[in-house]
Amino acid sequence: MTNDGWTIDELASRVAAALGDGYPGVANGRVRDVPDTRAIRWYSTIGLVDRPAAMRGRTALYGERHLLQIVAVKRRQARGRSLAEIQAELAGASLATLREIAAVPDELPDGAPEPEAATRSARFWTERPAAPPPPALLTGIPLAGGAVLLLPSTPDPDDLPAIVAAAGPLLDLLSARGLLRSES
Repeated sequence: MTNDGWTIDELASRVAAALGDGYPGVANGRVRDVPDTRAIRWYSTIGLVDRPAAMRGRTALYGERHLLQIVAVKRRQARGRSLAEIQAELAGASLATLREIAAVPDELPDGAPEPEAATRSARFWTERPAAPPPPALLTGIPLAGGAVLLLPSTPDPDDLPAIVAAAGPLLDLLSARGLLRSES
């Protein structure tokens, strides 16, 4: 293999080899343990994996960064993380961060092109940015004066009186500054 990158089939086989025998796979069974070429293309389409580093005719070429991104995704999925969570964590991740998460052995098969330079486009401003991850769902707890406390999870009904009581000093301050509706 010359130092000009891997085809998508070569990348898929290298991902399988990098995950190795000790890889537990994804527990829920809804996703593949090792992605095939179609999954790799989809990861690139949704921005989870960088676009191909280069093209040879109509053949896309991939490098070390792509390998690390895919292995990191599979390792996070094996821990039960959603693709949205993984995408938020890995967006713009450095090679060092990807290496740490992916835990790929130091010797990568055959030399791949240097990913930092290869993945940068000379016309980066013409590329559409990856879609942002979906917003987190929040639970609103109504408080006095029209205030609403937003929480990233739903509290138990037993917790509500304690939350409302703990919010009392803040509500007093907001009321004194005229930032709440007056109660009629």
